[in-house]
Amino acid sequence: MTDANGRGDAADDADTDRDRDRDAVVPDRTETADVVVAGCGPGGAVLSFLLARSGVDVTLVERAATFEREYRGFGWNPGVVRLFDEMDLLDDVLDLAHETVREGTFAVAGEPVSVLDFDLLDTDYPYALLMEQPALLELLVERAGDHDEFAFRPSTTVTDLRRDADGAVCGVVARDRAADEVLAVDARVVVGADGRYSTVRSAADIDSGAFDSPIDLVWFTLPAGAAEPASQGQIGPGAMLVHFGLGAGRLQVGYPVLDGAWPAIREAGFDAFRERVAAVDPAVAAAMATHLDGFADTTLLDVAPGLAPEWTRDGLVLLGDAAHTASPVGAQGNPLAVEDAVVLHDVLAGALVDGDGPLPAAVLRPFERARRPTVERVIALQRRAGRGMAAWLRYGRYVPPPAVRAAATAFGRVAAHSRRARRPIEAFALGDRSVTVARDRFLD
Repeated sequence: MTDANGRGDAADDADTDRDRDRDAVVPDRTETADVVVAGCGPGGAVLSFLLARSGVDVTLVERAATFEREYRGFGWNPGVVRLFDEMDLLDDVLDLAHETVREGTFAVAGEPVSVLDFDLLDTDYPYALLMEQPALLELLVERAGDHDEFAFRPSTTVTDLRRDADGAVCGVVARDRAADEVLAVDARVVVGADGRYSTVRSAADIDSGAFDSPIDLVWFTLPAGAAEPASQGQIGPGAMLVHFGLGAGRLQVGYPVLDGAWPAIREAGFDAFRERVAAVDPAVAAAMATHLDGFADTTLLDVAPGLAPEWTRDGLVLLGDAAHTASPVGAQGNPLAVEDAVVLHDVLAGALVDGDGPLPAAVLRPFERARRPTVERVIALQRRAGRGMAAWLRYGRYVPPPAVRAAATAFGRVAAHSRRARRPIEAFALGDRSVTVARDRFLD
């Protein structure tokens, strides 16, 4: 779970282990690889699978013992669906528990309004997937494990970076909790794919580049029947809900609040919070009374986006939330991380063919040059949307519901007939269409 500051147990565990092991001179065990990836999230798992399939020795280090843990991201846009197909994984992915979304619909003052028809998008994959991460990550690790070049180290928390005599990163130090020993993994490249509170980024003394956010998001899970399945959210007077099915009879719900408002909401009590939700969707509030015990069953997400000032150093590269933290707006965290992994796979698979020693930053920098413009555009759109949501939370109660419905309906109609009006939506839905899987790197 995350605390009131949005900081997770993973970050606290890593800090504790790092303080304990920073001065460890001689590890209990040392392994070697071409690449060591810290973090088995979508970006780290996809990258490890692609590298192993390309004959690159890769070790994936993950602090958790199992995949059954809390995740923030559930959305997989049409752009990621395309990439899964290019990886030859789509059929297997579609066999996992998921929900398919072909239309974006919000209930505005109780009446459904369509804001996006996926069939209008310029794609062969006119749908998004809503899916929890554990089964997908397990699939990716299983497929990577089909290749002898792959090694997976769960229950292992990266605590620090190893550096050579010239200061280049040349591996990681980690605590293997299952074996109760300090593990060193020497590698030509360390990939920090360890999320918003990246230990790798912190050990490299790279700033997260976090922006301020005008909103926070209260996050909780209910049975699938708790909300109208045809819509992905509700807009009420000065409030809103977002919700989506996850498959397996589960519904994820988010309730945006103004930044700094949560302590007062908690102080008022859980019943008062349910009354707030009931003003937007009485059915969701009723399900909360039955299925949630109180605030302990909710999580306050820190949704502030961030953009690290640098993603590459000699022997080091950051991807996904470690490099650029996405907010939940538009469900962009998973797509950006997967696109990062696809681009970085091509860069690394080519660069590691010859030579030895840490890869210079100049060799890794094409990855950042390729990805940063897209990431900057997405984060700018997310920040703009966040400001709009904050304005609605402050002033929406003064807007008559018929006016809100009329505006939302007009937007949907314009988007249906104007490619220009759809561009911001397509940026979220389709991602960077120049990103394609380098299948020529595969050995099978």
